[in-house]
Amino acid sequence: MLKQVTGITRVRMLYLQLQYACNFRCQHCFHGQLLTSPARYPAADAIALVEHFRTEYALEAVTLLGGEPLLYPEVVAVAEHCKRAGLAVEICTNGHRGFFGIIRALAPFLDKFRVSIDGLADTHDAIRQRGSFASAVDALDLAAGLGVATGVTMTVTSTNIGEVVPLAKLLDAHGVREIKLHCLRLVGNATDHPELAVAENDAYTALHQQITESELKLDMLYDSDLNPEPAGNACSNLIGSDHLDRIEADPRGGLTVSCKAVGRDVNAFRWDSVVGGIVYEPRPADELAVPIPDVVYVNA
Repeated sequence: MLKQVTGITRVRMLYLQLQYACNFRCQHCFHGQLLTSPARYPAADAIALVEHFRTEYALEAVTLLGGEPLLYPEVVAVAEHCKRAGLAVEICTNGHRGFFGIIRALAPFLDKFRVSIDGLADTHDAIRQRGSFASAVDALDLAAGLGVATGVTMTVTSTNIGEVVPLAKLLDAHGVREIKLHCLRLVGNATDHPELAVAENDAYTALHQQITESELKLDMLYDSDLNPEPAGNACSNLIGSDHLDRIEADPRGGLTVSCKAVGRDVNAFRWDSVVGGIVYEPRPADELAVPIPDVVYVNA
């Protein structure tokens, strides 16, 4: 139904939120109260969704998300299926030390292991959990030692915007090759922590200048909302008139095209496991009706 309504015939990447359950309660998490929801994809449904996009939309890659994807009991089986189907497989995790055994089991089926890190140790731990910075870095080292490329996702806040470049230099020493910077959006848990929002656009301009002048060796891929005048090569979600770079599936089946719509329950499409396909459920304020602009990522 996505194809019939939008004309989209190809989707490069599926962001697959396997479940909402998580062992952290991060201050900026867009899931908010949904972190307590039992909603999850049974492994068979997750694989069916992947196969639908692979056969119907020429899917090339899958990123496994949560909640915390390493809490998902069948995460290794789903990753193995995706890899054996010829897809590039990435996972984004909080890197908790309790998951190291699962990381070892997953490694043969991963093309990239990504950890969410939100500043240097004290700042990161304040947003996420005490001791979580050290375990996140150790998780990156573990994955790299197992031969998996590593990356980091960072949500830029008022408390960590001055630590982006120092963190990048530290992570470079650990072999991390890419950092993806996200602009904080006041949804989910972030609505209870508005102080985390960066108040002045000038701070984003200064951040971009710092990144440019630092001549970092690793790739810095950032949400263009972090700078009113971004430079470099842009990566929009719509590639041509019929090709999406990515689509996100939440554990209730909601399919969201724009990253700015994620966490807002404004999806117009839903994966229906009973019919084994995508259904169109238009609403007056859904992301197609409004429409909601997409995030554009830029290489610094």
